[in-house]
Amino acid sequence: MRKLTQLFLVVAALVATPAFAEMKIAVMNYQMALLESDAAKRYAVDAEKKFGPQLSKLKTLESDAKRIQDRLVKDGDKMQQAERERLELEFKQKARDFQFQSKELNESKAVADREMLKQLKPKLDQAVEEVIKKGNYDLVFERGAVVDVKPQFDITRQVIERMNQMR
Repeated sequence: MRKLTQLFLVVAALVATPAFAEMKIAVMNYQMALLESDAAKRYAVDAEKKFGPQLSKLKTLESDAKRIQDRLVKDGDKMQQAERERLELEFKQKARDFQFQSKELNESKAVADREMLKQLKPKLDQAVEEVIKKGNYDLVFERGAVVDVKPQFDITRQVIERMNQMR
């Protein structure tokens, strides 16, 4: 709420000045520009290939644990004590394995995501700077800070296109 108030005050101050009429203003969705770029899309495909086997293992562990749990719920009271204890132990082991492997996968994915962001951020910043200079914009707001905007004032697509042209 504080950010919105500050933004309102800045805009109100700008509107009050005669130079505002001559200002060129735009908005851009920084996150969308990053995620919609060709490089980010390639990363997503590569990450799916890289982390796919681990994800498949997790899904198998989850379905195995669910199957055991369903069996315990459905037939648990009919089972012999030893069989029920064995299944409960197996369920607990699968649940622990799932938690451990899930944590490992999340950490590996987070490291890979940070590395991708580290590589793409300079390109994105350069593309933003070039679009701002080319369009001769005086003020650019983050899309999330604006309630509504006409499409002609949104430069996100231009930034994505510029980023995709960079090598």
